[in-house]
Amino acid sequence: VQLVESGGGSVQAGGSLRLSCAASGGTFRGYTVGWFRQAPGKEREFVSGIRWNGHTYYADSVKGRFTISRDNAKVTVYLEMSSLKPEDTAVYYCAADERMILSSMTQSSAYDYWGQGTKVTVSS
Repeated sequence: VQLVESGGGSVQAGGSLRLSCAASGGTFRGYTVGWFRQAPGKEREFVSGIRWNGHTYYADSVKGRFTISRDNAKVTVYLEMSSLKPEDTAVYYCAADERMILSSMTQSSAYDYWGQGTKVTVSS
């Protein structure tokens, strides 16, 4: 499975962006897909995840502002980001794994497949 992110860019605080993670080489249907981000000088952190059954999970820092969804027909997972803050500035990565267990969802090491990342910059 190959993952390609898109939709990053520069916005002012309070603005919105929609990130996309398109998959090729697989159906994506049974996969758990996660979004992670890495700010300069910081470790990669979990942002949101969506299981094969549609159940969604969010880091506390983005709850109520970000929404993850998937379109299995388009083999794409989306991350709608609103009320963006300067601290959301980071490179955002999507990741996927077919045999993810729920307790591992927030761990980047648990994912087999990664995209190249898309940069999000939020200015104050």
